[in-house]
Amino acid sequence: SAVCTARTLSLFGASFQLRAGHPSRLALHRHYLLGCSSPDYSELPVTASSPDDSRSSKQPHQTIEQMKPFRFVAHQSPSIRSTASFCAVRPAAFFHSHQRYPSPSSHYSNPYSSSHQRTLTTSRHLSRAQVLVPSKKNKPSSAAAGSSSKMTTTATTLKGQPLDRQTLDAMLRRRLFFTPAFEIYGGVAGLFDYGPPGCALQANIVETWRKHFILEEDILEIDTTVLTPHEVLKTSGHVDKFADWMCKDPKNGDILRADHFVEDVLEARLKGDKEARGQKVEEEDDPKKKKKRKTKAEAVKLEDAVVQEYEEILAKIDNYNGEELGELIKKYDLRNPNTGLQPSPPVAFNLMFQTAIGPSSNLPGYLRPETAQGQFLNFAKLLDFNMQQMPFASASIGKSYRNEISPRAGLLRVREFLMAEIEHFVDPEGGKKHVRFPEVNTVELTLLDRHTQLAGKTEVKKMTIGDAVSNKVVDNETLGYFLARIHLFLQKIGVDMTKVRFRQHMENEMAHYAADCWDAELLTSSGWIECVGCADRSAYDLSVHAKKTGAPLVVRERLDEPLVFEEWQVEIDKKKFGPQFKKDGKTVEAALEGTTQEQREKLAKQLTDNGELDLEVAGVGSGTVKVSKDLVKIEFRKRVENTREFTPNVIEPSFGIGRILYSLIEHVYWNRATEDGAGDEARGVLSFPPTVAPTKVLIVPLSANKQFQPFVSKISQKLRKYGISARVDSSSATIGKRYSRNDELGTPLGITIDFQTVQDSTITLRDRDSTKQVRADEDTIIAAIQSLVTGAKEWKDVAAELPTFESQEVDVTVR
Repeated sequence: SAVCTARTLSLFGASFQLRAGHPSRLALHRHYLLGCSSPDYSELPVTASSPDDSRSSKQPHQTIEQMKPFRFVAHQSPSIRSTASFCAVRPAAFFHSHQRYPSPSSHYSNPYSSSHQRTLTTSRHLSRAQVLVPSKKNKPSSAAAGSSSKMTTTATTLKGQPLDRQTLDAMLRRRLFFTPAFEIYGGVAGLFDYGPPGCALQANIVETWRKHFILEEDILEIDTTVLTPHEVLKTSGHVDKFADWMCKDPKNGDILRADHFVEDVLEARLKGDKEARGQKVEEEDDPKKKKKRKTKAEAVKLEDAVVQEYEEILAKIDNYNGEELGELIKKYDLRNPNTGLQPSPPVAFNLMFQTAIGPSSNLPGYLRPETAQGQFLNFAKLLDFNMQQMPFASASIGKSYRNEISPRAGLLRVREFLMAEIEHFVDPEGGKKHVRFPEVNTVELTLLDRHTQLAGKTEVKKMTIGDAVSNKVVDNETLGYFLARIHLFLQKIGVDMTKVRFRQHMENEMAHYAADCWDAELLTSSGWIECVGCADRSAYDLSVHAKKTGAPLVVRERLDEPLVFEEWQVEIDKKKFGPQFKKDGKTVEAALEGTTQEQREKLAKQLTDNGELDLEVAGVGSGTVKVSKDLVKIEFRKRVENTREFTPNVIEPSFGIGRILYSLIEHVYWNRATEDGAGDEARGVLSFPPTVAPTKVLIVPLSANKQFQPFVSKISQKLRKYGISARVDSSSATIGKRYSRNDELGTPLGITIDFQTVQDSTITLRDRDSTKQVRADEDTIIAAIQSLVTGAKEWKDVAAELPTFESQEVDVTVR
């Protein structure tokens, strides 16, 4: 034993208590003093107690300097309470257990309780403070029956606390999840860099995606070029149709995205109406947005009919084209709040970044807006690689680019982003069945179909995907199969499934190539955000590329029984045909080949009766061409086919990894200080599942004692051997603070190396969310970590198998 002072103890950065009955002993709580940034224990009060009645016998507060010299005993407690004073009770009573919040649904409330309740259906027309999730009282009683529920509440954290977007974003930037690109040059809107934790989180999400889809579905992964020639995207329709509507302020030249402009002005008017009616209105939490607006929406009461009109417009905001948006601007006299003027009529703005390939600029190109085109152009080679077997799927993960008019909402709307896309090629005959659909037909989804949206309503239907397909809410089994698989993937990475819905695109909202499309939308502080699209692209892409290039992007399959066709066939004498029509030869030939069976029957009669036929060919002569019987024969013949040729249809799940990443962060974020009532500065926690957490394990030596270093090195090496990412924090901060900052990084597990480790080689394992600990030997703890990281076990399983760590008393000599 050695005599020490409180200042000597402060080097350990820990809270502790004195027991009056044992003046030479000190219980040292070495886990988690969160509140003291610069500990000075000499001035902190101490409550002394009798060893026989330490829970109740209290004596006046004294400072440590007033106590007698003492010997101390290291004493651990697994709890993570922040305190700036010492406690009179023993460790078991010192830290009461955490009260877990009920599920977030129990905190949901409807912010629109008046008769003018807003009906919101799309992802963009929500204010930052108001979002939609299922209300507990509206939970459907029977999913199979497809019952409905309305989804309305305010933004909350994982534990039901109010979500402060600014606080969360500040934490993410402080911990370097992401940062604005080129920030020292002033930055560029819509461009961000990921720091180490953000990069690791993204990589883990992608790795989980690969296992969930590519390995599970036996998908063929390819990596295609970003640079895409103009001709490819012209053929696909992107050059002409991949655009948003923008308008320009005539005074200051501000470029405004037309649908966002209409949305913002109408929302401001509805907000003014609520203020005039004396209803509570959530304040705008984006300071940048406040600065941009020079005028504030006046508190003016609107007529009930006008409110209803505004609500219906906002509910269908994605449905309006440029002309219709212009009419809305004029009809409702919508003005830019910065200038008080109406913007110019909306014009189409193509969202692709254009460039020149090569120094001559003769080959224009674009940065790809999606990864899909590269997969379609390689279809024939992939089919051959797959030994001509159908159905099959390809996938690609890579960067795509869109020149957004007004990027906003941080990572949710950017100009460069990571996509993961699947192209599932399927035979259109047979109803697009999927052989594995029975495996997922009981998966329950939250659906918002187009008919509900067109009625201006927000009721969602909870039903199994099996019922959705059988009732034709979802068109076919293959589309339904991938919707269910998307649902399971989001669940696997830790998304709050009470904040997920699948919304069907309305007819005039769908992309130019889609026959049907559903979006998996995730609820965030910015409203419903489309994070995954699942489109039935039919045979559009393969057909247009084949027509343009002449490449046979088709499937040929051997028939078990030959097919016999009786039809009118055209036979052209090409040796005579070319010299007769010269430069128009190919055009006339194509017109003949393109005739229908009914037309051929009539043309054959003309040849028989007149010795020639009259063929309408646009752009050749007067529009009608005479073709004699020595140039062409049209006869009714029998044709036998032993093979079938068809163009596959495509079901395409398309994942925006950046949007999923940010939405996941909001879903797993919560505030520990608010939950446990510590009254200290907010302590953010990101409760990532171990499978996707950026770092899996934090290794914390109790102090800088050299005895701990061999254990730190050995454990780190073992974790690396098993491919488990770990960080060592041997800083001088308190252990509590070290755990706290790693809670902000989402590190799910913590290993503590202390004096007992030196004696018996046991270590403690801490769970981030519950802060509970277990203690065992190194190999047992590492095996538990492996099972947690792979998802084979949950913490409750490990806690049930291993001894719970409460406290310890180990004699430690201090010199």
